[in-house]
Amino acid sequence: MPEISNSQAPVQPEPSPPDGQQPAGAAAAEGSAIRQFLLLRGNSAIADRGFHWLMVLCALSIFGIVALIATELVVRSHLAWSQFGLGFFFKAFIDPYSKLPMYWDPVNGHFSALPFVYGTLVSSFLALLLAVPLAIGLAVFLTEMCPRMLRAPLAFVTELLAAIPSVIYGLWAVFVLVPLLREHVNPWLIKLLGWTGLFNDDNPTGLGFVSAGVILAIMILPIISSLTREVMNAVPGSQREAVLALGATRWEMIRMGVLRNARIGIVGAVILGLGRALGETMAVTMVIGNTPQIQRSLLASGSSMASVIANEYAEASGDLHLSALTEIGLALFIVTIIVNALARLLVWAVTRGAPAQVH
Repeated sequence: MPEISNSQAPVQPEPSPPDGQQPAGAAAAEGSAIRQFLLLRGNSAIADRGFHWLMVLCALSIFGIVALIATELVVRSHLAWSQFGLGFFFKAFIDPYSKLPMYWDPVNGHFSALPFVYGTLVSSFLALLLAVPLAIGLAVFLTEMCPRMLRAPLAFVTELLAAIPSVIYGLWAVFVLVPLLREHVNPWLIKLLGWTGLFNDDNPTGLGFVSAGVILAIMILPIISSLTREVMNAVPGSQREAVLALGATRWEMIRMGVLRNARIGIVGAVILGLGRALGETMAVTMVIGNTPQIQRSLLASGSSMASVIANEYAEASGDLHLSALTEIGLALFIVTIIVNALARLLVWAVTRGAPAQVH
């Protein structure tokens, strides 16, 4: 019989998936398991929507707090507004017998904020006059000239000044700064600049505008310095390299390539420091002397808008007295908001678009 052969094709093994890849069935099974887990958790759209509105509420609460403060100040100062009007800030009652101005007489109901506005402006101007050159010089040194190993410790110590409480500054000023000025600095100022009338020897206590200006200068120094460094770091390095490539010295590079480009932001930093100086309370109250008078001498005692509120609000003798103090607070509140908003706007105009840097 002929041989019958049954030829069968060899069975080819199924190709194994490449390394790192799973079969389609396994991927589908894993995907379905993840989907199942997410479905068991429920729909998160409600939670996301709730979180969104919670954050919006937190943001709007800031505006609500500011509006509530302003409303309360306006309501409580209505009596003084209706009786004195805007003249409350620049007019004074003239005593018919002595022909002298009476700015603040709660007993007889005569109120004028003029000496407090004057004291606030004078002490703040002195603070800026002392703090701005030192703060800019410190910022230039830290940004352009300081060795890298000293940059972080020196910047930390400078910014640490901003964390010291105001009352500590006041105590240090009373026990250290005021005696130092009274015994060493004020006599020198009287001898050299007494002819100007700005430094007359009419206050032996050492308390006055100069003491308040010095302590304010120390307090606003870290604010102006840190913001100035931030603005200077925002200036592109290509500006520095271009000025140096033209043969400029280091000082010329800093003056033309850095400070000129950062001048708007530096002005904003100075204005922000001014806002801090205008609203400072405890330290100024302890060293300014708290005398509601307008005197030409910077060594004389005076008072500021914040200090008179701190001194007299708890012991106000009547509704009109309380209303007058609240009106001073309202004016200080409005001025501080405007000054800080303007300063932030100027700083933002320079630093916008600049990458964050780690110091």
